[in-house]
Amino acid sequence: MKTHTTPRAGALTQATEQEPGAAATGIGGLAIIGAGRVGGAIAKGAQAAGLAVSLAGRGDAQERAADARVALLCVPDDELTAACEEISAAVPPPEFVGHTSGASTLKVLEPAQARGAEVFSIHPLQTVPDPDSSLAGAPCAIAGSTASAEELARELATHLDMSPFAVPEAARPAYHAAASMASNLLIALEESAVELLERTGIGDARELLAPLVLQTVTNWAETGGDALTGPIARGDEETVKRHREAIDAVAPELAASYDALAERARAVAVRQADTG
Repeated sequence: MKTHTTPRAGALTQATEQEPGAAATGIGGLAIIGAGRVGGAIAKGAQAAGLAVSLAGRGDAQERAADARVALLCVPDDELTAACEEISAAVPPPEFVGHTSGASTLKVLEPAQARGAEVFSIHPLQTVPDPDSSLAGAPCAIAGSTASAEELARELATHLDMSPFAVPEAARPAYHAAASMASNLLIALEESAVELLERTGIGDARELLAPLVLQTVTNWAETGGDALTGPIARGDEETVKRHREAIDAVAPELAASYDALAERARAVAVRQADTG
């Protein structure tokens, strides 16, 4: 195995390459452009699956793309079109070009299509805090400009030990909003709870709340809306009123969030009562 380092933005970006004969599938050479968290995690999974893979920064993207049948862009959304234009100028250009954005459609890959490439996307429905994160077992949203591009996306996701499912292009923003609510906004919610508890003078707030959060998420994964408990689920509006007064006194900036979430909790409680 060869190891290279390429300077980018004052730092070193690692690029690793597996010999072409190591490919275990018909995917062929895979160039991953973007050596950040998602790119690193996909490269790690691809190597474990026996794929011929190279991981590169933007500095050697075109060179790597020219040596690959498939190029996968793992760059921020606002850099996708520029990165696509860059690798599309490779000689020869890749046969397939994809991206890992959850919110972006295939439209951002038009420069590759103009050069004759088929385009696709794979989006791991998983939080990826660092390049060593495992994607195994995660669902994976896929799309393709052609049947063969979608099949390649499905095959790649499967070899990364993910479970592929199709998301229509028109549904991408809503799909990604749902993912953000389930993951990113959950962190914002828990940090709000930590802040509220700390303002009462209680220390180690995250450690104290973590078992409750973990058990709640486990219950929700197993039973959905039936996991809802607490004063709103049992119709104890007097307690909710006291919550609201306490928030106004201790952390008034959290009041609007509490109100909105309380209203959603009421709707879930009503729905569960109607279906139960």
